[in-house]
This record gives sequence, structure tokens and C-alpha cells, in this order.
Amino acid sequence: MTAVPARHPSRPLSVPAGITAFALLLGLKKPDAEQWRRLGEELTVGDEPMDQLVDWMSSAGMKEMRELFNRALDEGIDSVPEAPEPLRRFFADIERVPHWVNWDKIARGSAIMRSSGADGMYVARDVSLQGGYMFSGFNQTLLRTGALEKGSNQRFAETMQWAMDVISPGGLVPLGAGYRSTVRVRLIHSFVRRHVAAMPDWRDDEWGLPINQTDMAATLVGSLIAPAAGSFGMGLILKPNDAEAVAHLTRYVGWLMGVDDYWLPRSFRDAVRVLYHTSCALSAPDDTTKLLAKPMANDPLSWNYERLPGLRRRLARNQHLSLTAAFLGPQAMRTMGLPMFVLPWYPLLRIPVNMSRTAARHLPGGLERVANRGQREQAAFMKTIIAGDATIGASAAHIGRAA
Repeated sequence: MTAVPARHPSRPLSVPAGITAFALLLGLKKPDAEQWRRLGEELTVGDEPMDQLVDWMSSAGMKEMRELFNRALDEGIDSVPEAPEPLRRFFADIERVPHWVNWDKIARGSAIMRSSGADGMYVARDVSLQGGYMFSGFNQTLLRTGALEKGSNQRFAETMQWAMDVISPGGLVPLGAGYRSTVRVRLIHSFVRRHVAAMPDWRDDEWGLPINQTDMAATLVGSLIAPAAGSFGMGLILKPNDAEAVAHLTRYVGWLMGVDDYWLPRSFRDAVRVLYHTSCALSAPDDTTKLLAKPMANDPLSWNYERLPGLRRRLARNQHLSLTAAFLGPQAMRTMGLPMFVLPWYPLLRIPVNMSRTAARHLPGGLERVANRGQREQAAFMKTIIAGDATIGASAAHIGRAA
């Protein structure tokens, strides 16, 4: 029997209010005994294909192999005739699209996610990423990769750039922007797993393996499904076939990311189940929660506004706190060291705007128009939060060089 790390609780934990509400709405139950056992055991399981490749790259000469890896990722493995067999085998596997992939569904799912505009990215930041700091097992890895020094603003900018690549038109086809970004993140995860697990203060009996399968499953649905589900509360309503398209996109992204098939959602309801179950197992805050959550709440105070920057920064801080409070609830706010009671003025203000946007999606040619506008909003938000480009993996570049 696989040893279960001590961080795995003896019974399901309470989870943020928004996740609980959505799970109840869909009639989902807490994990059963078998599901609970697997949630604990897979805290010790990594991404075997990528981890084996990184071990080989390290022994064969990381600098040279990393250059070949990047060429294969950007141009395809056939463009690297000198690629050694381990590299060729890895890329042959991920360039071979699974039989279950439906490109029409993925195209629709990406358009739906672009159509959520800046509000969809706000939910990703203020609910998924901010609320994720209550998952203290994640925090132990983040702190050892320099999360405090690099700052949450940089981390979110990189995450947002990955998401924008994933949902860009054609982004997930082999060699597309989202395909390349996702496989690059997968490589970085393996570097981090190898680096952090080797640290003398890492306690595998307590925390398991850094960036393990349970954590990756939670991150996958937290990054893509939680914003889609949360957007319901802001008036961005998904029709059933649209929700299924988002879930299908999430399944393929998870496959590219190295998430085990067991965790890949087969439907939108199944995706929310994975979100709910992993939250029940991982939502265990500790002293690292406030350490990471409080600085993120203040990030808007340094954002880039050309006009009235002081006023707009303070307004943005309150705006994003109102979103966090509305979806996660007072108890979670207190746990993160944030003001417990913040009026949910921004979500309420956006409901009528987003309901009209939802209606516009169903007009002839409407989804494309709304998706294009949403994509422009997301690009504008990126410029607001960070000056210059957000390079995926920049905050962990020191780990990649040391691998």
C-alpha cells in the first residue's frame, strides 16, 4: 500500500463557500472511501514521462538537451533529426493527438473563455489563485521556488499569459501557442519537482512530492473550470453545450500537462467534482496562507494606470477584494488575513452587463464578436498588471538553470 503523506486529512475538509454552493447545485457528494484514498496516495505521484525525460536530459547534458527540447517544442520533433531517442519518443507521444479530442468542441470552449473578457481573468486571479493560498501544501513548494521574492503579481502574469495562450484561436493544436506554453509549463513543473524534493528541508513524509498528481489536478480545474463556474455568479451564463466544451478543452490541456487520465474531466459536472474533491483534501490553511495571500491583495496598488493612478489603484484593490469576498466568503477572508466583510459591489455591478454579453453570444456571429472583444479586454488587463511581457517560467528560471 502506498504511504500517504501526513498532510492528507483523515476526513474531508470544509471548502470555500463558492465551491460548496456549486457542488450542491450539481448534486455532488463528498469523496467516498476509494476516492479519498486515491486523493492521499497521489500526493506522492509525479509526472513519470516528463520526470524520466528530465533525468535523462540532466545526465546527457542539460544545456544541449534543453536547446533540442525547445526546437522540438517550437518546430516539431521531425525538425530535429539529431534528436536522441528519449527526446524523440517523448515528443512523438505528445504530438500524437488522442483519439477522443474534438477540435470543434475545443474551438468553442476557447471562444467561450475568451468571451468572458477581463471578468473571467478577475475570477481566475481573485478566486482561484488567491483562494489557492489556503491550500498550504501548495505553499510549501511555492515558498521554496522564491514566491515571496518574485511576488504574486509576476506569478499571476505568467499564469494569465499561459491561459491566454491556451484559449487563443487554434492555440491547442500541435505547435500552437497554448500547446507550446502548456508543455513548457510541464517541463518547468518537472524541474521544480526535482529541485524542491532534493532540498534538505523538504519533508516528503509530511508533504508528499512537490507538484504531485493531486495538486496538479486541483490546479488544472482551478485554473480553467473554477473561473468558468465562478463567472456564473457574475452573469456570464453557460449553456450546457458551452460548459461541456470548456470541460473538453480542460481535459486536453490536462493531458498535455501530464495530469493522469483518472483526473481528466469527462464532463463539466465531472470537472466540478474534481474541483470539489481536491478542495476537500487540500484546503488546509496554515501560517503560510496569510504570508502569501496578503501581499497579493495589495498588488493592485502597484498596477499601471496612466490617469489618476493613486485613485484607480485603491479602487482596483477594493474591486478585487470584493470579488474574493463574494465567492470565498468571510471565513476564508479571515483565514487569508484579509478584511472579512467587503461589499460585493463589483460582481453585482457586472451582472446586468454580463447577462447582456451572454445574450449577445447567441446572436448570429455573436460568439466570435464577443470573444474578440473579450480577448482585447484580457490583453488590456495584462498591460495593466505588468509592464512589458510576461514570460512563462521566468519566475522559476533559476531552477531550470540549476536542473
